[in-house]
Amino acid sequence: MGVLASSGPTRGQQLRSRTASRVALAGIAGVLLALTGFALWAASTTNQSALHAAELTHLNDAYQRARFAVATEDGLAHEYRHKPGPELRARFAQAARSLNAAVQYLHEHGDAADRDPIVTLKADHRRYLRAVYRQFAAVDAGDQRRVLALDEEIEPLFERIKADVELGATHERDETLDGLAVLRRQVVVATTIIFGTGLGLLIVFCPALVGYQGRTERQAAQNQHQALHDALTGLPNRTLLRDRIGQAIRQADRELSPAALALIDLDRFKEVNDTLGHHDGDQLLILVGQRLQATLRNVDTVARLGGDEFAVLLPRIETADGAVTVAKKLQAAMEAPFVLEGLSLDIEASIGLVIYPEHASEPDVLLQRADIAMYVAKDTHAGFVLFDPTQDQHSPRRLALLGELRRAIEQRQLLLHYQPKVDTHSGQILGVEALVRWQHPTHGLIPPGEFIPLAERTGLIEPLTHFVLDAALHQCRDWRQAGHELSVAVNLSARRLLDLDFPDEVAATLATWEIPARLLVVEITESTIMADPTHAMQILGRLNQMGVQLSIDDFGTGYSSMAYLKNLPVHELKIDRSFVGQMTTDSRDAVIVRSTVDLGRNLGLRVVAEGVEDQATWQALAALGCDAVQGYYISRPVPAEDLISWLEQHAAPAAPPRG
Repeated sequence: MGVLASSGPTRGQQLRSRTASRVALAGIAGVLLALTGFALWAASTTNQSALHAAELTHLNDAYQRARFAVATEDGLAHEYRHKPGPELRARFAQAARSLNAAVQYLHEHGDAADRDPIVTLKADHRRYLRAVYRQFAAVDAGDQRRVLALDEEIEPLFERIKADVELGATHERDETLDGLAVLRRQVVVATTIIFGTGLGLLIVFCPALVGYQGRTERQAAQNQHQALHDALTGLPNRTLLRDRIGQAIRQADRELSPAALALIDLDRFKEVNDTLGHHDGDQLLILVGQRLQATLRNVDTVARLGGDEFAVLLPRIETADGAVTVAKKLQAAMEAPFVLEGLSLDIEASIGLVIYPEHASEPDVLLQRADIAMYVAKDTHAGFVLFDPTQDQHSPRRLALLGELRRAIEQRQLLLHYQPKVDTHSGQILGVEALVRWQHPTHGLIPPGEFIPLAERTGLIEPLTHFVLDAALHQCRDWRQAGHELSVAVNLSARRLLDLDFPDEVAATLATWEIPARLLVVEITESTIMADPTHAMQILGRLNQMGVQLSIDDFGTGYSSMAYLKNLPVHELKIDRSFVGQMTTDSRDAVIVRSTVDLGRNLGLRVVAEGVEDQATWQALAALGCDAVQGYYISRPVPAEDLISWLEQHAAPAAPPRG
């Protein structure tokens, strides 16, 4: 009887278990329903405030467009005295239409407090336009006395218009900030209520949740696996690879035997993606991972680092020559055709190999030097290269800098200098270009040409680009708060242009420093775009949708395709300094510059000339119709604090240079 009684739960125990289960389910359902109800209430409460804040933001943007249009009108009106013509009249009319459109939007969407000042502003603007067009007629007739007389009518009207726009912009900005503050407070209150209610209900039903502990633990194990493995191939990712490299180093030290690390990059993978599509490209990556695993021992690790880049870790090898033999075996395995849905594909690979402890003693340095060897293999088409610290392009100094660069980024040894871009005709500053410098504690100021190529060949280009983007937008925020609304341009490497996460990074950084997307200019080169036009178009399209300005840097030095150029969502062409510097003395350079300006204007793009180092070059570019200039004649790249002094000295736009 005793044995029978203990062999299973009694009927009463089963009943109590079912009752507890029902109570647990009812309690969890109650928690979810309560949280859902509070979430809907919070969403409804904050939605109205969010809509109001968005409306205020649109009004603020309209005032900013009005401010720009007013400044443009005034600049063109003054310029017409010295260089009258139909082109300037057309540009003035466009600026006037832009101002009228902004004012009309403010009149239709502003509140009652906005409408009366807007009515006055519209009336003043109509009188201002009539007076300016009379002055244009006097300029055309050569009646200088009439021109000066009309100045007495135009200037007071302009000052009133400018003051009205500035006052309205300030008012709308303050209202926008107040609205956002209210929205934040409501979100905090709603979140607190939801959190407090949910926490209370969970405490009440906490005992009922104990039964779900096993499922949670399984989910945690699954999440951990996903965090350490590549989602496509199931192979270890970079994080797990670094951990295993550390284990291999410790094992090698105990057993006094070497270890090896190889990085593998597929040479013709892009052709598969472009020809067959991403689905077949993904299937090929899975096959590559499987073939690498089949070629190696069970103790070896095959990892996928991203894209078409793989890594192979060889612990417990007998000699360095043995690692070289394995690398050549991997190379031969990759040369065998891959069969994909009945199609035979030839995919070659570039392999870089490093040996521990001969080449490095830390996981990160091993990865960096394997990366360097891999790029040497790719550049020389050697297929396989064993790392050699005596290679000229990777001197001991550069290798030491590579090891220090990550710490330099983390310790903010890098700094930005800024070079102004100004309007070719008015001299008005349009924005700045951010240029990175490395203030090394031992070597002093290191130029970008010495450390950026190192970063581009390793994973350091990602944190380096993020540092430059973050620092530039932070400085842009400080300038805006000081009353200087300047766009800031940041250069983008090929690796980051093909990074699908880069647009999200840009959006997050813009939001952090509360900078409108229109004030950020991303500069890319032709060769960067043509490295992978399909992916480049995807990234550039997302940046363009955000409102980021896009510029093609060093135009004319790469191998571009007009078929791609006409479809790129870019806003600006920058003529390379190698053409601009000699355009006044070399007729061939002058033809290239003139053709580039005409091309940009015909495509509706802003054209900027780099490398302007004298007044004659500025005059020649102005005559060609180039929109903006940049170079030592205007200003060298300077630290942010020195740029403020430069801005104060150039508070009033300089007149266009004349011989």
